[in-house]
Amino acid sequence: MYYSNKKNVLQLVALLKAHGVRKVVLCPGSRNAAIVHTLANVEDFICYPVTDERSAGFFAIGLSLQGGGPVAVCCTSGSALLNLHPAVAEAFYQQVPLIVISADRPAAWIGQMDGQTLPQPGVFGSLVKLSVNLPEVQTEEEEWFCNRLINEAILETTHHGKGPVHINVPISEPIYRFTAKALPEVRVITRYQGLSVYDRDYNGLIERLNKYNKRMVVVGQMNLIYLFEKKYTKPLYKHFAWLTEHLGNRTVPGIPIKNFDAAVYAMTPERQDELAPEILITYGGHIVSKQLKKYLRNHLPREHWHIAADGKIADLYGCLTTVIEMDPFEFLEKIAFLLDNRPISYPLMWENYCKTIPEPELPYSEMAVIGKLIRTLPQPSALHLANSSTVRYAQLFAVSPDVEVCCNRGVNGIEGSLSTAIGYAAASDKLNFIVIGDLSFFYDMNALWNRNYSANIRILLLNNEGGEIFHTLPGMDGASRSREFITAEHRTTAKGWAEERGFIYRKVTEEGELEEAMKDFTASGAAPKPMILEVFTDKEKDTALLREYYHSLT
Repeated sequence: MYYSNKKNVLQLVALLKAHGVRKVVLCPGSRNAAIVHTLANVEDFICYPVTDERSAGFFAIGLSLQGGGPVAVCCTSGSALLNLHPAVAEAFYQQVPLIVISADRPAAWIGQMDGQTLPQPGVFGSLVKLSVNLPEVQTEEEEWFCNRLINEAILETTHHGKGPVHINVPISEPIYRFTAKALPEVRVITRYQGLSVYDRDYNGLIERLNKYNKRMVVVGQMNLIYLFEKKYTKPLYKHFAWLTEHLGNRTVPGIPIKNFDAAVYAMTPERQDELAPEILITYGGHIVSKQLKKYLRNHLPREHWHIAADGKIADLYGCLTTVIEMDPFEFLEKIAFLLDNRPISYPLMWENYCKTIPEPELPYSEMAVIGKLIRTLPQPSALHLANSSTVRYAQLFAVSPDVEVCCNRGVNGIEGSLSTAIGYAAASDKLNFIVIGDLSFFYDMNALWNRNYSANIRILLLNNEGGEIFHTLPGMDGASRSREFITAEHRTTAKGWAEERGFIYRKVTEEGELEEAMKDFTASGAAPKPMILEVFTDKEKDTALLREYYHSLT
């Protein structure tokens, strides 16, 4: 038996099967023929033909109510889909796990007077729990995307209550080409909700975890401090290689590895293979390091578990297999004494290797100034990092655990970096140090155009007259005609604005001036006014020194 050669159709059918969907209502049509043919020829499905889509949707509801599990209904393109709307509304308010599958024309032909076309993605609006529009798969990335969307949609039918979802499947001509001999092996994402130590599924997770020797935990941004009890710290710490950035703050049991970005850059291919994890566990928010993302995407672990209280799908590394919907700290403390008590060398391999990576020791430059500030920060204090170069350079230097680190990494834009930090400081009794580049500062300089700040603010403004990070882009050179538009070069200083707003202002242009200015800037005693230390560097030199540092690691 042969199936459709459309990869989005094959992914869909294989995942319906893998997730245990067994009952499918099939409506007639030509555009959905590839889906219908494939579904009808897989023995695992019980298929029910119903001609009228209005009736088919309610018939599927009846099937689901009788069995309790998700039921799919498949229709062709155009107004056929709209006839399912009443059943979708009923399924939504009766909380029935209905999977609506609609075939569609390619997006280019919607609204072009082609037959049986209308804008199908999102047509049910708020009456479905999730609506996804599958790509017509041509690349590996599109196949991963397609797989992820289908997993998300099927999982959502029973997530936080039951309800309908909509999967729209664009299908180009030729439709009637059935050449696939088998359904593909597909990645199935599983979600566990509200686990307890008595759940059989929980025990299965522990068994899977215990079979791996190379276990890695990556912790993203977390704006909090979680102090693990000592009884949990040792059993957890010794079983995993713990990687986090400054933005993770104190949310790891033990001492994490933080200089992994430079370490990964310096790895030989052999070392990369040796240190690649077999299982990856993640919690927290964004990771800044592009090196780590690239490394894990190219060295896919066998499993990736993401632990989050909201249970959302976050497939950052392209290999997500399991979502554990619970507080990550509760999960870690529950597994601490369930792991096999056997020696694991993997964490020590990572620790020993990363200890060989030196911190930058550079002459006067943007990166050196950030390092000098970090080394002299009073404790406790809060360190606010603007996006782009600032947050990346700060990661190259060790920060005391008594310094709280903040940064807007939800979307990673430069706007609002200063405003967010000023707002934080307004409610803080600590000294708040803000490290910010010139573009981020001048873009958000109206953050100082209010009276809601006091003397606990100290702003380190790094001014190299443009977007330094853009100069590291491949193909960007001084002769490029687009340079002035991309790098936003300028000749602006904050002196007038700072003094008008009542700040103590100091200017630094070379190493000798920096040493003295930094002493006053980082003094732990109370100051009469907030401060701005504007440090001028040369962006060409900054860029060259950054490249030299990374080159020295290899």
